[in-house]
Amino acid sequence: MENILESLTIGAFAKAAGVNVETIRFYQRKGLLLEPDRPYGSIRRYGGADVARVKFVKSAQRLGFSLDEIFELLKLEDGTHCSEAAELAAMRLADVRARLADLTRMEAALSKLVTDCCADRGQVSCPLIDALRCG
Repeated sequence: MENILESLTIGAFAKAAGVNVETIRFYQRKGLLLEPDRPYGSIRRYGGADVARVKFVKSAQRLGFSLDEIFELLKLEDGTHCSEAAELAAMRLADVRARLADLTRMEAALSKLVTDCCADRGQVSCPLIDALRCG
């Protein structure tokens, strides 16, 4: 009996990959996923390798990789280009660390503004609004 994951319609494929059909089509337009041939008079069929590829893309997106970076990673997926993949990951890590530093600064500034706002209840002007006007 033919493996069920080797004869999926686009709807079943999307469901198996945990995305919607438009995501599949978008990935095809971006070149992240090949569009299978359509046998004459039939519909396109997808397989387990396609499901795995979409899951790879979604996992990479959750780590913050752009679609362009994911495209590059997919070119390296044979496992023999570890240094190139590590270089892409190192750039992504540097970006994450920079965003974390920005978020830490934002958290400290907002925390101070909230504290100031609560401490100055008798004033007519709100310290939070004043800080945003001046900032």
